[in-house]
Amino acid sequence: MTNDMQDERYTVVDEAIRDAFFLILKEKELEKITVSDIIKRAGIVRSTFYNHYENIPALVTAIEDKTIDDIFSLMNTFHPNNDWDLCKSYYLTICEYTIKNPLLANLLTNPGEDTFFEKTVTMFHHYVRQVTQNATPSQHDKEILSYVIASTIGSTIGVLHKWAKDNFQVPPETIADILTQTFTAGMLPHILRGA
Repeated sequence: MTNDMQDERYTVVDEAIRDAFFLILKEKELEKITVSDIIKRAGIVRSTFYNHYENIPALVTAIEDKTIDDIFSLMNTFHPNNDWDLCKSYYLTICEYTIKNPLLANLLTNPGEDTFFEKTVTMFHHYVRQVTQNATPSQHDKEILSYVIASTIGSTIGVLHKWAKDNFQVPPETIADILTQTFTAGMLPHILRGA
């Protein structure tokens, strides 16, 4: 029972650190955030922060890794078909996640030299390989399918980049409509033909 309480406390503190980081990121540039900023906002002492993370870059890496895991969890739950509502619901979830995750929004706006995009692209390649391995068409069709999926991912990131750059001025529902229209009219027919 004691270990469960300790695990729960650790998780609660970890969430407080991440929440504090997200709040500060809305006010300050990433490079200017300090451990002092985070411990003040999270209401913890310095040693507690260091029990969780070695430094700010370690915190950022952990948040990036969780963001990538979240994105791929969302992708793995998406099974495209001609259902407009299903597609829109998926894209709306992606849009709302982007708004709620200031680090992702910041990275989409200012990709810089961060390792996030390198990790994400690697995961996308893994995802495309996994999807096309499960497909039954010929090798040539699998190759075309992999490019169609890559195109879908690229266009989605492009739209989210512009939306973040524009400070989310367009409602998420409108962005989800754009992504759904692009996917169902342009990409889905190729995917269904190759599946």
